[in-house]
Amino acid sequence: MKKILLTLSALVLSVGLMSAQDLAQATETYNNGASALSAGEKASALAQFQNALKLAQACGDEGAEIVENCKNVIPTIGLSIAKDLIKAEEYDNAVAKLQDAVKLAEQFSADEVIEEAKGLIPQVMMQKGASLLNAKDYAGAVAAYQSIVDADPANGVAALRLGMALTGAGKTADAIKAFEAAAANGQEATAKKQIANLYLKDAAAALKEKKYADAFAAAVKVNEYA
Repeated sequence: MKKILLTLSALVLSVGLMSAQDLAQATETYNNGASALSAGEKASALAQFQNALKLAQACGDEGAEIVENCKNVIPTIGLSIAKDLIKAEEYDNAVAKLQDAVKLAEQFSADEVIEEAKGLIPQVMMQKGASLLNAKDYAGAVAAYQSIVDADPANGVAALRLGMALTGAGKTADAIKAFEAAAANGQEATAKKQIANLYLKDAAAALKEKKYADAFAAAVKVNEYA
């Protein structure tokens, strides 16, 4: 009986030592994450905090404080990494990281991070579209603005910009549809002016070719929208 008790005592002591070692490793990993974050090494910090979270969760109640701290900081770092990419004008990578930030935040019910990250995605795509439009990359701008309109058909500004990109790409009929959508969603004055300009160009071109009926029809449309 005495031998059994000694064996049980040794086992309890061994388990206690393992738990202490695990907690020490979790603490060290967490501190490494904090140091990396202070140094601006956000990707490294994120990885360290994620590892610390797993180690601390394995420690049970003793690791509860580290677990809570990790859950608070991980979504915030994910969002911060995405914001850095926005500043660097790496729009595609920024959108991907914003989507990752949403997933991280959903794991820990970080509602504020979820809301901010989701709100930033269309803004980033608008910036991307504007950059492409200014560079006269009309096909790229069309794709960027179309993705916004597909996700939010009521976004009148995106529809207006889509119409401009389509105009630059020479797709007049599609541009008019986009402008009409913009007009129906808060951009009526500007959108109708853009449509009138398109019909005015058609009227001038038809008149130059002596296609008087076509010129007249286009001119009527100009008056309709202007």
